[in-house]
This record gives sequence, structure tokens and C-alpha cells, in this order.
Amino acid sequence: MERSLQKLIRSLGPGLITGAADDDPSGIATYSQAGAQFRFSLVWTLILTTPLMISIQMLSARVGWVTGEGLAANINKLCPRWLSLLLVGLFVTANTINIAADLGAMGESARLVVGLPAGLGVLLFGLGCAAGQLFFSYERSVRILKWLTLSLFAYVAVVLSIEISWSSFLLQSFQPWSDWGPKHTVKDYSAMVVAVLGTTISPYLFFWQSAQEVEDNNRRPDSESRRTSPEYVAEQLLRIKRDTYVGMIFSNLIALCILIATAVTLNQHGVTDIQSSAQAALALRPVAGEFAFFIFALGIIGTGLLAIPVLAGSAAYAVSEIFGWRSGLSLKFAQARGFYRIIFAATGIGALLGYFDVDPIKMLVWAAMINGVISVPIMVAMMLIGQSKRLMGAQTISQRHRVFGWLATALMTIAVLIMFATS
Repeated sequence: MERSLQKLIRSLGPGLITGAADDDPSGIATYSQAGAQFRFSLVWTLILTTPLMISIQMLSARVGWVTGEGLAANINKLCPRWLSLLLVGLFVTANTINIAADLGAMGESARLVVGLPAGLGVLLFGLGCAAGQLFFSYERSVRILKWLTLSLFAYVAVVLSIEISWSSFLLQSFQPWSDWGPKHTVKDYSAMVVAVLGTTISPYLFFWQSAQEVEDNNRRPDSESRRTSPEYVAEQLLRIKRDTYVGMIFSNLIALCILIATAVTLNQHGVTDIQSSAQAALALRPVAGEFAFFIFALGIIGTGLLAIPVLAGSAAYAVSEIFGWRSGLSLKFAQARGFYRIIFAATGIGALLGYFDVDPIKMLVWAAMINGVISVPIMVAMMLIGQSKRLMGAQTISQRHRVFGWLATALMTIAVLIMFATS
């Protein structure tokens, strides 16, 4: 039993890191607002998105492992060149804005916890994230990112430190309308549903997990010679499945903890408007105590340190694949100059935006709108790639996988249409 558990932990990588990176400071702000404004009435969105998230992330990982190329390279083969360039350009823009919002939240959290000036914290965190990707080996980077996933347990600790009415939780989770009051409107509720969906199923997760599967595979010296072995193929696809299941379930469980923590504390004390994750931490202090405040704020910093390398790295992988540059965190700067320059540019611009205190809410709105524009065509392209015998050979996705994948794509399409209708 113990040996099997150790084997499972060692096999976890791209899926676990991807799932954990989904709960970045921007995501924490969204889930905090969902809990503060609507209590448990949005729990169903996390239940609904879990199988759909697993399906679409398994597809991105499968595309990377089977084709030996990242998602952007495969999209470039499927779509017109101009469309591929447009999608990647918008994707990099959204990631840079997201980095700025995350660094701003981390700087503010550092100010709350240790008194460090927020602007200085933004610059130090940005510099540290960029330097880590340059100077650490690929293996060390992966180990650090794995360890940083533990920071998400801060939100489990917050939930364990407060008293929860589980009967109310179950009732509102399955009957969301049961707790609606006069201040709740269909428009506000719809906007929050879209925000949660957009935060949970996000394009940067697709590009990162796909690219990491390529990089991991390239580091296995016998991988190419063993690809003709049905046993080896089955073993690797099972590994991807387990890794993705663990990562995505872990991601949504943490999101659920954040929602529960803010629903029980903030909503119950009349705090229903949360504009940032740092504000959520500050609001927790008088109603949930110093411990909950400290752990929540510390978790924001930990998740940011995990998410920013994923945001910057996924942008760098996408651009490098489109232009045919060498890419990978296993390469030195001299071997992949373009790849690392994109990481530095995305992190540096994000740090400057955060330092000059550009409105974080406006940044998140713009990032959400850009991600909304590109998520649907990217997901459609992913589904077509997954079904293409030309690109995937004998490893096209199963019928069940197609059903869940297209359901996820349809759900995001509806969410984007609602977003533009209500914005």
C-alpha cells in the first residue's frame, strides 16, 4: 500500500501542478467573491466543472504526449496561420495582465503579513519568479512547483478553523435559489457563474500541461523506441489520467474550501463585496480571527509563486511553438533565448503594471474578456485535434472523452455569450 502511494506521488507532475496553478490569487478573489456574495449557491458550478475540467485537461496532456508537440504547434497545423498568431497574441496578453493582477495581490498580502511595501513586494516577487525559471534546473523547478502546491492546504486549514452549518451547505448547494434575498439579481448571479467558470477552465492551463508532457517525454531517453509498445502506451496514458484526475479534483476542492470559508465568515457578517484576494484576507481578520487571516494571506503568496511561472511559462511555450523556436525549462538561456525572453517580458511587464498600481479589478476584467474570446476557438481546435487521425494516429480520444470535451466547449461558449451580454 505504502509503495503504491509513493509510486503515485512520484508519477504526479504536469496535472497536479496545472490544477494547483488554477487556484492563483485571481482565482482566489473570484471564489472569495462567490462565497461572500452568494454563500453556498455557487457550489454546483464547481461540481459541474470538475468532470469537464478533467476531460479538457486530459485532452491537452494527451495531445502533447502523443504528438510530441505542444498545443500551439498543433493548433498552427490545424488553423490558418493568421488565426493561430491572433489566438497566441491574445493569449500572451491575457496572461501578462493576469500576472500583473496576481503580483499585485501578492504584494498587498506581503504588506498585510510582514509590513513590506506592496510595490516593493511586487517587484521582488516578479524578479524571484523570473530568476527561478532561469537559474533552476527543470527537475528542481518541477520539485519546487510540486512543493508549492502544499500552500493550497492553507485554505483547508481555514475551513477547519471555523464552524460550518453543513445542513445549509447541502441545501444551498443543490437548491441555489433557497438563500436568495432581495439584493440578489439574475444578472449578478449570471455574471458570477461566468466568472467561476472562466476561472476554473482557463486557456493557460491547456498550454502548460500540454507543453509539460512534451518536455517530460523528451527527457525519457527510451520514450521514442518504446512508443510502438502497446503496454508502454497504455502505461503512459494511465499515468496522464491519474495525474489529471488528482490535479483537477485537488484544484476544485481547494476552490470549494475558499468559497466555504468566505461564505461562512464574510457573508454571515454582511461583507458581500470582495474586490481582491488580499481584501478577502483582511476582511477575515475581525470575523474569523488572526489565524484564519494569516493563513489565508500566506496562501495567496504561495499560490502566486506557483501560478506566475505557469502563466509566464505557458505564454513562452505558445509563442516558441508558433515561431519554431527551441523551448523548454530544461534548456539554458543560450539554448532557448526567445523562450526565456518571453518569460522575462511577461513577468516584467506584469510586475510594472502591478508596481504602478493599475486597477487590479479592471485588469482581471480585461483578462477574463480576452480569455473568453480565445477559450472557445482554442477548445474547438483541441477537440478537432483530439479526433484527428492525421495528428493523433491511433491515439484519438474515445467517444466518452469526446462527449465530455464537447460539453465543456459548449458550456464555455454559453458562458462567454452570457459574459458579453451582461458586461
